[in-house]
This record gives sequence, C-alpha cells and structure tokens, in this order.
Amino acid sequence: MTWSWAWPWWRLCLSLISMLIWHAPSAHLQPAENINYNLVHSWADKLGMELFHLGDFITRRKEVQESFKDAKVVQRVGASIVDSMAKEIEMMMDLKVSAVRRIMDTAENTALSHQNDMADKMFSYYNAKEMLEPGDPVPPIPTPAPDMDKDIGEPLIYVQPKVVVLEPRPEFHNTPVNFSVSSVHVPVNVFDRAPDVIKAIQWSENLDQIFRDNYKNDPTLSWQFFGSSTGFMRQFPASKWKKDVPVDLYDCRLRSWYMEAATSPKDIVILMDGSGSMLGQRLDIAKHVVNTILDTLGTNDFVNIFTFDKEVSPVVGCFEDTLIQATLGNIRELKEGIENFGPKSIANYTAALTRAFEILEEAKSTSRGAQCNQAIMIIGDGAPENNREVFELHNWRDPPYKPVRVFTYLIGKEVANWDDIRWMACENQGYYVHLSDTAEVREMVLNYIPVMARPLVLGRHDHPVIWTQVYADIEDTKLSDHLWEIKQCEEQKADVLEYWQVHDRMLEPSEMHRREYRRIKETWNQPVDSNVYQFMTTVSMPIYDRRENANITEEVLINEALWELQTRETRIANILGVAGTDVPINEIKKLLSPFMLGVNGYAFIVTNNGYVLFHPDFRPIFQGYILKPAYNSVDMIEVELLDDDRPARDFNPVLMTIRDSIINQSTGSKWMLVKNHFDEMKRVTRIKRQYYWTAIKNTPFTLVISYPEQYGVSRIDIRSEQDIHRVNIKGTNIRSFFDGKRWKIHPDWLFCKHSNRTFRTPETELLYFLERMTEPGWRWPASRSAMPPEHTAAMFSNNSSTGRYPSINEKESYYCDRQLMQALVFDAGVTEWFSKNSSFNSKEDKSTSASSPIAVLMGLLPRNEFKQRFGVTVAFLATHSGLTRWHEFNLAEEPSVGETFSQKNKRAIDEIWYKRAVDQHFVRAESFVYSVPFDAGESNSEILVTASHAIFHNEGGKSAPAAVVGFQFQHSALYKLFHNITGNACAVDDKDCYILDNNGYVIISTRVHETGRFFGEVNGAIMKRLLEENVYKRVFVYDYQAVCFESRGDNNASSMLLSPLYHVLRLSKWLLHTALWYIVQLMQLAPGVSAHYAEMYSDMNGTEPEPEHHHNGHGKKSETEEHWLRYLTLHRTRLKSCDMQRELYTLYNEKDNVVYNMTAHACERPFVVLPIPFSNLILLVVDQLCPRDAALVLTVNPQTIDYHLSVNDSLACYKHAREFNRVRPQSCISRHANESNIKLCGKACSLYANLALLLLCHILSRWL
Repeated sequence: MTWSWAWPWWRLCLSLISMLIWHAPSAHLQPAENINYNLVHSWADKLGMELFHLGDFITRRKEVQESFKDAKVVQRVGASIVDSMAKEIEMMMDLKVSAVRRIMDTAENTALSHQNDMADKMFSYYNAKEMLEPGDPVPPIPTPAPDMDKDIGEPLIYVQPKVVVLEPRPEFHNTPVNFSVSSVHVPVNVFDRAPDVIKAIQWSENLDQIFRDNYKNDPTLSWQFFGSSTGFMRQFPASKWKKDVPVDLYDCRLRSWYMEAATSPKDIVILMDGSGSMLGQRLDIAKHVVNTILDTLGTNDFVNIFTFDKEVSPVVGCFEDTLIQATLGNIRELKEGIENFGPKSIANYTAALTRAFEILEEAKSTSRGAQCNQAIMIIGDGAPENNREVFELHNWRDPPYKPVRVFTYLIGKEVANWDDIRWMACENQGYYVHLSDTAEVREMVLNYIPVMARPLVLGRHDHPVIWTQVYADIEDTKLSDHLWEIKQCEEQKADVLEYWQVHDRMLEPSEMHRREYRRIKETWNQPVDSNVYQFMTTVSMPIYDRRENANITEEVLINEALWELQTRETRIANILGVAGTDVPINEIKKLLSPFMLGVNGYAFIVTNNGYVLFHPDFRPIFQGYILKPAYNSVDMIEVELLDDDRPARDFNPVLMTIRDSIINQSTGSKWMLVKNHFDEMKRVTRIKRQYYWTAIKNTPFTLVISYPEQYGVSRIDIRSEQDIHRVNIKGTNIRSFFDGKRWKIHPDWLFCKHSNRTFRTPETELLYFLERMTEPGWRWPASRSAMPPEHTAAMFSNNSSTGRYPSINEKESYYCDRQLMQALVFDAGVTEWFSKNSSFNSKEDKSTSASSPIAVLMGLLPRNEFKQRFGVTVAFLATHSGLTRWHEFNLAEEPSVGETFSQKNKRAIDEIWYKRAVDQHFVRAESFVYSVPFDAGESNSEILVTASHAIFHNEGGKSAPAAVVGFQFQHSALYKLFHNITGNACAVDDKDCYILDNNGYVIISTRVHETGRFFGEVNGAIMKRLLEENVYKRVFVYDYQAVCFESRGDNNASSMLLSPLYHVLRLSKWLLHTALWYIVQLMQLAPGVSAHYAEMYSDMNGTEPEPEHHHNGHGKKSETEEHWLRYLTLHRTRLKSCDMQRELYTLYNEKDNVVYNMTAHACERPFVVLPIPFSNLILLVVDQLCPRDAALVLTVNPQTIDYHLSVNDSLACYKHAREFNRVRPQSCISRHANESNIKLCGKACSLYANLALLLLCHILSRWL
C-alpha cells in the first residue's frame, strides 16, 4: 500500500474524529449542574478503550502471545530448586574454604621455618599507602634524615617506596591491581619498622606464591589476605589503599573476620571505675578503652558495661542485670551511654566484681549469651585491694579451671597501687596493661585477643572456619557519622548561599517547609542496589605459632626503685594472625538462578542469628551513600512482613516458628500471606507466597526461596526439539537471533561466564558463547564451581589405579547455565521480529482495530505523524529469560530514546513495570498498567508515561507468565487525549478531574504540577471518603530499617565545669556567628564584594541573582535578620536507628464494586468515581464548590512509630525486651589443660611519683 492514495483517507478520518470528539452534544458540563454520572461513565469507557487500542496496536501483544505457542508450561518444584541452589553455594563456599586453608598451612610452616631470622629494618615491601606506579613522582627524602624519633628513641628510617604496575580489573570492581605480588596495609597506630612487625612482614612475603596458586586454581576468588596479630594486613592482589577518607581508621584486628576467627564467642562484662579521681585525661583514656573493646565485638558476642562508685550502675539503664548481643545498634547504644558518664565518688571494687560474676553465672545457667568464653574487663586508676575472697567464691571453685578471665587496664601516669589490679589479671588467666596516653589505647586493648586465643593455639590442629555477617568491605561505621556531619555542613552552606540570593523569601513558612521536606525526602532514599559499597561475607580461620617455647625480654622489678631488663625462656601459645578471603554478596546471588524463581520470586540467606546475609528488602544505606548505624543486623522477620494486621513488632507466632526452623538449619516449606512493598516503598501488594528452605552445609547459613502461589507454581519451559544442539543441527544460526543493537540481557544474571576472560558488556560475552556453541565439541559444564583440589585428589585417588587426577586448569574454564541459555535462545528466536521497524499494518492489526476510530487513525498515519500525535517514544518487550527488546518511534533528528530506555530498563522480570503487569493480569487479563514517576510534575522535563501488559502462556489448564510488553509515551499526549474526550468540563473552576492509579497516585490532573503526587496530599478529604467507601484500602507497612535523627546536645554539666576549653569553644562559636553575620551584611552593602561574589555565584548557577536590600536605616539588625541568624545556626543531629510505618493504599479489586454505581449527591457526596476499563486507573470528578477540610492530609511518607517508651528508654531497649532466638556457633574452644603453664599476663609499671601531684589529687578527690 502506498501513502499517495491513502493521504485523503486519513485526512477524512481525522476530520470525522475531531468533529465527533469536539462537538459531541454532551461533552460539556455547566458550572451550575451537578456531576453527571452517565457522562463521566462515558468518559471513562472512551478513555479506557482508546488507551487499550493504542497499547494493543503499539505492542502487538497478540503477535507476542502467538510467538510463545510452542513453549510448554511445567510445574515449579520449590523443594528441588532450593536444594539445587544450596548445593551450588555449598560447592562454591567449599572452594573458598579450601583456598583459606592452604594460606593458613603455608603461613604456619613459613613462620616456623623463619623463626630465627633477624628483623631487617631496611626491608622494602609494597606498602599499600605509599607504593608508586610508573610515572608517579618520587616523594622527597625527609630532612634531616638521621633525626631521632622521640617516641621510640631510635633514628627515623626512610625506605624508598616500591614501584608496581597496576591494571583495573572488572572482577575487583575496576580497582587497579597487580597479580604478581601482594601489598601490605599498616594501620596508623602501628610502627612498621618495629622488630616484630617488620619481621612478620618479611616472612609473610612468601605467601605470595600460595596467593597466586589459589587464584590460578579458582579465578573467581576475590581478595585473599593475611591479617597479622602485629597489626598489618597482607592483601592479594596488590592494590593501592583508598585515600578518599579523612583518616585511615582501618585495622584488620578490629574487623569481624579477624576477631571471630581469633577468639571463640565471648561474654564480656566491662567495669569502669567511677571514683572521683577518674577526671580529665584519665576519664578520656578510660572511655577510649571502653569504645575500643566494644569495637572488637561481633554479633556472636555478648556484653554489658557497668560503672561503679559506691553503687554499681549500667551505663544503659534498661540493660541492667543482663548481657546484650553485640550488634552495631546495641554497641552504639552503649557508646552513647558511656559518653554521658561522669565520675562521682569512691569506687567499690568488691560490689562491682560480685555483680559481674553474678551476671555471667546467670547467663551460663539460663543458656543466654555466648555460652563460651567469659571475661571481666576492669578499667580504673587502681584498686584498694585484690578482692581475693570474691575470686575464690566465684572463679576458683574448680581448680585449675577458671571459667572467667579478668583483664585489667590501669589508667594514669602517676599511680601507686598497681600491684593489686595486676594481681587480679594474672591470677585469673587474663592480662594487665598500664595506659597513660590515648595514643596507645588501641594497641594495649588488643592484647586481650592473644590471651583469649590461647586455648585455640594450644589445641594446635583445630582451626575453626568462620563465616562473617554481611559487611561493607573496608568501611567503618564511624564514617557514617562523619559523612552525616559533612552533609549537615553542606546544607548550612547551601542555606547561606540561598539567603544571599533570595533574602527574606527564604524565611517564608512555605519556603522553609519546602526546603525541610526536600531534605527529609533525601533521607528516605534507601536504594537496595548500590555501587557505593561492596557488600560481602568473609571466610577466615586462625593461624597459630607452632612454637611451644620462646625467649622473651621484659622489665623486672628488682627492688622498690630498680628495674632491670631480663631475657628468659617461657611457654607460649601465640596466634600469628588470621587468613581469609572475601566472598562478594553479588557473586553468591549469581548462583541463585533467579530465572528459576520467576517474576516476584526471590531468594535470601539467613545466618545463625536470624539476620539476613542478603534479601531483596535489605536496605543498608540511606541518602544514597551513608551506611545505616545498624545496617548488618536486620532480622528476617523484619523484612518478611505478614499480612495479619498486627501492630509493629508484634510478630506472628507462625512466622517465629518458621524462623526457628530456618536458624536451626532444618528443611521445610510453608505458605504465608504477606505484604510486599516496592517502588521506593511507595506501593504495596498483598499476596500469598510459598517458602522453601534448607541448610547450606558446613556454614552457619540457611537458604530460603519464595515465589507467589498465584502465578509462581508454574513456569515456561522449552520442548526437546527446541534444544540449542538440535537447532544447530537443523542449520539454524542461533547467533542471528541477536542481530542488531536493540536488545539487552539481564546484567546481574549468570548466563555464561568465562573464568579467564573479561568482556566489555554482558551482551558481548553472550555473543562470544553463542559462537562457541556452534563449534564442534561444545559441551555444557557440569557445575558452576570447580571442586577444591584436595576433594578432587581424594576422588580420583579412590577411582584411579594410577592415582592421577586432573588439575583445575585441565577442566573447563567457563560455566553456562544450560536451562537459562536454552530459554534465552528460544525467547530470542520467537521474538526476533519485535525489534525490527516493520510495518504495523498487519492483518491482525487491521482486524483488531476496526472497532475504534482512533485505531483506524493509527493504521493510516505515517510513522513520524503517528509519533507526533500520540507521543509514543518506544515500544518494548521483556521475557522471563531476562531478554529485553525495543524499537523506537523517534524522529531522525532526535537522540536515541531506545538507548536511553535500555540503560534504565534492562533487568527484565526485576523491573517494576514487569512485576506490576503480572500482578495486574489477575485483576483483569486484558489490561495495561500505567504509571508516571513520583512527583513528576515538579520537574521541568517532559514526563513519560509507562504502560505495560503481561503475556501469559496457557497449556493443559496451567498458565505461566512468558513476557511483558509495553510502551512509553509523552504525558502531554495523554493529557491532550483526556482533554479531547472531556471537552471543557474539567477546565471550569467548579470541577476537578483526576485520573488515579491503583495505589492512589495522580496520573492526570488539571494542574500538571500535581502529576505523580499521592492524591491524599492533594485532596485529603476526598481521599478519606474513597477509603470509607472502599474504593481504596489502607495497608500499614512497617520499616524496621529506618534512620531517625536526634539532636546532639552539648556535654553534661560536669564536663563543662571540668573543662575550661568548653567556655573557649562557646566564645569561639559566638564570634563565628557574629563574623558570619557581618560578612553577609558586607556582601549586601559593599559593591565590590557583592559584585565579585555575584560573579562567582553566577558561574555556579548560570544566572546572576538580584539581591534585595532590607535595612531599617538605624544600623541595627532587624527582627528578620536576627531570625535568619538563628536559622543559620547548625542544629546538629546524630543518626539513630528507629522504626517507621507507611500507610500505603491499593484499590479494592472486587468486581462490580457498588461504589462505582453511586452518583454524586450535592455536598454529601461531591464526587463520582469510576474505573477506567482495561487499565489500573480510576476516573475521579470532584465538585470544588463544596467545602472541605483543607488541613486534612493523608500521606504515604514514613512516620516514626511511637512505642510509648519512658524518657530514658530507646528502641534498643524495646528490642532487647523482645529479643529473638538464635543458634550459637558450633565452634567453642574456651579452655585447655596446659594454659595454666603460661605465665605471661602483662608488664608491671614503673612508678615515678610526683608528691605534689599526688597531694593535689588527694585533696581534689576529698573536695569533689
């Protein structure tokens, strides 16, 4: 057909349609009339029909459905799927454990063979913070070179940094690395030229060979490392340390993978001296000690802190007489409690020790806490006596075994009674240290780790395998507070700049509310997937010093005034460090075959503590880049929300029973009614889901899978004749199914993966393997992970007479998911036609469009005219196998909208429009789901409407989702179509017309700026009526991962009195505010300054502001200016974990809902609401002349849940009172018969008494 003769026809059709629409006799409503129900009904029907035919024509949905006619529908067997996935993960994790075990063996043997080597202080190594790349400038040699280091009493040593070639590698997140050597990170508090440190760096360089061999055997290995007990960490492959943080806080000995491997789980009671002598620097040191101890604890440890003077008190009142789990949230609560502590009177050591022993004994008898190691840590400036009676009563009942270790930390430079506090540690298998400066706190505190590791080391052959909770690579949660401080400072800076531009308008209530809302809204940004942090778990195991005896040199007190250095041989049980390797969470997810779970199906892993290792609702960051304070202790029952209408934290017993089964690593299944929120937690569905779970053997993890029962029990599968091998034999080129550039595959799914090659894009990698599949000799690998070498050796030695077995390199260097690849190739073959810009005038199109005038017009319009009239930009198709295709409707001079679409919408079944379309299928199969971006009306860019429709394939009474088709078109075109249908009826002042989606968001409004907003915020009174009449129903969704902000007040009164600097700081703050106010005035009054500043500001914003002057003519600050000065002051807040709830809404989907038959009745019911056919939309027409409560606002924004706590309680207290069951780690080594032979328990301290200071301290203690 040629367009030359068709031109008059489509012109005629266009004229007829225009006349029908614009001159329909009933298309107008007079302001004085009531809302005409029949007229509104005709609008809804006409709009629904026209949109449906538009979508039907654009997406060619029937042709897509016909394309899948040769597929078959099979049952999805959940138990088989979860078992298969668990075995894949188990095999992968066995491979990582095997690598770590080889590092451990090599390290122990190497250390033993180099025990007599001398430390070379000039030894050169690859320092991760100092090494250079070729071309980097060499730093100048420090001058004068032979200067003395006052702290260590030796000449400073300068060794020129080594040069290394680094290359970015995608498997290490594009970090530049070198696979020939390892690099060494040394914490800022460790001197790398100290003899024990440099000696360990020397011998550990021999680990490079085993690192390389491990990577050769398993190219999927991530970072391998050896964390030394001396503080440094050797990491392979070599890479530079990140320098984008203000302070390098990293110390491997404080990481969970080190701590949990070096010591078995532990119960710790910390006792802090609250006597009046603990003032000033002593108090600062003591708090630093407590905080450092807390940093060494993990989720398998339990702790509490008590301060003691005349009475013994917990630092957090609600934690009294119990031990709490050392989660990030609880640790944060304890740190805040100790921060507010101030000394009072005389310390009662007897009462404190008795209280600590009683708590530990109760924990053991009631099976609470860690049920393994137990310790008391005493921080004070001296004990009046040794309290031998307390230890005899509680700790020496079963000699020589002493169940509770005692560690003592003596604070202060001038101390007299050190012997009693040292005796407590030495007689109770602990350790004693003397601290006189904050700089030495970390190193001294960490001395307790080797002591608690002694039973492990003495056992020699037992090396527990430790798997950590999820964590964010090298990041420290302390940086969260730092980043939040920076964020607040940036906001204050922005306020200053904005005030200079707009002046008093900034202080208008509406402007202040708008700015505050924008900032709060930013805190709600909690992305599930983020590239800011690399989340992972780590497998680690301890490395022991195999020596039984060693020579040590120590100071010995000869008499009351004389100390002497002596060397002696003694029994030792030292831990050399910990070996480990990271396992990125994304790599585990790739083994889960999400294709097998289908749309809205997912998998997650739960630890022995009930916390999720990963979950689709795991949201560890907010603001897009800040880690939440308690991000890694999210319980599975906090993300699986049952649809049972219970209040917050009143968890269903059924869910608790399932949780217990999961953490006990049982195998089971259960269906539950749940609430699934999605799309930035602004939409919700209520759905019945099936759950299956099974243990991942040899780990503390349990795998859980879940999928919707309504459409997840069946899935699409290919027939045997559609196998790739058979298709190739027939001569079909499967590579041709992927011609062109209008297609993408799911970037996170594992289709095929080459172990030794990297590819620019997933599509490039796929094409490579498609070519390989056509070559002779192609075979499918049996498993994703290669078997560990020792397993392979055992298997082949048992089955082969020669005992020879193939190495990993002789096996396949790639993996392909056969089932997924088969489905992908089939989908690509049957949808190959979709991306081509073929004519839309097929027989099917003409036959289906005959009933609609707009569809007739579609078939006649040229392509460019079609795009201009209907605003369609792109049509797309996504299949269940992760394939996305599209074709554009853009004009030649426009940029490629298809490429823009594909960059944002390439995750197929994981896209929101895909999930919603499948859910909508069970509301009405013949319908499209329409959506616009949230708050789209606030942007100045063109709004795009996305429409999607699910394609189901039916066979033998079973159906399964095969694909989703859809299109995007301009919102302005939809608005024009709506206006053409309604005429001027919605343009008059007394009527408001809205199109709302199934969750209550505005799709069309007469005021465009309302587009994308929740209707309850636009008209709360009418939304309330829609709720009352069961148009919408409210669904409460709880967010147990929320972050709140509490005011950070000044220090308490005691610190104000004790620190003169406090008053200096207050003076400085006042001076700063005053100077800032004068600077702003100068900008307004001084032309030169103002012009220069305006020029600078113009460069930043593109427009030069026009300042408005407000002066009272008397040289005094006006009230407005003082108001602004108060507003300028930074109201500092701190991050706080909290619970929030959202009130979300969803349409009642009952057919023939009576409310849709109700007419408007004056102001008693000033509206008509009707469903728009073939869609997820409703049409709402409101009489604006009726009065309404403008203050009534319904919102979907999160609101903090009030648990009616007492003044001093917090959410941590509330959760502690309702703690859940947990399973203790299998490994617990807390005692050894030979430990009593080890006499190392810390050095005594030298006393350099200053009588004047002692006398002054005595007087002050009496006076205070």
